[in-house]
Amino acid sequence: MKVAIYTLGCKVNQYETQAMEQELRRRGHEVVPFTAAADAYVVNSCSVTAVSDQKSRQMLHRIRREHPAAVAALCGCYPQTHVRDVRELDVDLIAGTGDRVGFIDLLEQAVEEKRPIEAIDRAFDRRTFEVLPAGGLGERTRAMLKVEDGCVNFCTYCIIPYARGPVRSLPLDKAAEQAAGLAADGYREIVLTGIEISSWGKDLKNGQTLIDLIEAICHAAPGVRVRLGSLEPRTVTEDFCHRAAALPDLCPQFHLSMQSGCDATLKRMNRKYDTARFAQSVALLNQYFDHPAITTDMIVGFPEETEEEFAQSLAFIRTCGFAQMHIFPYSIRPGTPAAEMRQVPKSVKEDRARRAAAAAEEMRSVYLRDCVGRVYPVLFEQPKGDKFFGHAPNYMEILVDGEDLHNVVKNVRVTSTDGDVLFGEIEE
Repeated sequence: MKVAIYTLGCKVNQYETQAMEQELRRRGHEVVPFTAAADAYVVNSCSVTAVSDQKSRQMLHRIRREHPAAVAALCGCYPQTHVRDVRELDVDLIAGTGDRVGFIDLLEQAVEEKRPIEAIDRAFDRRTFEVLPAGGLGERTRAMLKVEDGCVNFCTYCIIPYARGPVRSLPLDKAAEQAAGLAADGYREIVLTGIEISSWGKDLKNGQTLIDLIEAICHAAPGVRVRLGSLEPRTVTEDFCHRAAALPDLCPQFHLSMQSGCDATLKRMNRKYDTARFAQSVALLNQYFDHPAITTDMIVGFPEETEEEFAQSLAFIRTCGFAQMHIFPYSIRPGTPAAEMRQVPKSVKEDRARRAAAAAEEMRSVYLRDCVGRVYPVLFEQPKGDKFFGHAPNYMEILVDGEDLHNVVKNVRVTSTDGDVLFGEIEE
């Protein structure tokens, strides 16, 4: 059969989509673009916001409108958390976030038998990690390796713990084996991903933590870059930094999940750290790594946020000197405690987002200017205009004159920046 998959949401969803595509091909099926004719169309959904739910519904309506005879299937976080709403949609196959290989079995069944199928489990009953094939983004350049699933932080704005269940970890030996396989396949960079990778190992109860996993993966795939997904600030300790800095292939880019630079707001969010602990993590990374790229997310206009609290956040982020920030105006996620709190007006949220984005842009420009004159080993990916495009270990984008550089690593001296990307010259 021919199958098309549309993916919404995070890198974990992207990872699981490519794993399902691998399984489909292994069984002899054909994966086609979502715009092509297919026997089945799958929406791998996100439910982090109400807007995400709406996008899933829109894609399902489009499938029914454009391909009325095809099987319409929905999986992911949206049906896992809103199964009653999903049942009202015209969907042939409904599944959640668990058992992706089993989902392919059901998809085959739905196409063959032409009858509705529903398979939603209880996310909180899950206790084992589903090992899926690791896979690539960008033609053998960068691969993702999912090492963890689930979250039990229960932030007041987030529904994902209900969608993904408790923490489950890919065992260390399996992770190392998959990393070695990716290296043998020619990938030059491995991105460790998960719902909350800082929690890796908590369910294994053998004393292993994330830094043990990172060391094992680096040793299993020598010469291959290893890049980390989002980190909880408390992960960054003296021991973590000391051991991480000794790994030459670990990329010095650290995405610390911040969300707010105000302690009162962090408390309402039910985050497990304060600004002092976050600042300590930033200081440790700057101490152990040479010019690391520290990046973060920030939610502005969180319920009950006052102008004074926002000003505290704005002042705090300036002290961190982030290389890049993602700024999000708070979006109501029905079913979470934050949705019941007093909301900040839309116009205020938008104004604060603009002000935070301006501060973020200033910090990014400073970081990029500080890159000029440095030499970085750049992993090149694809042509971009009349130049070739790649990423430095700190994930800054670099453009050089050259051709036929795909999946090649070259030392590049940075010569200038336009405030958005870096320009450089290859050092022979």
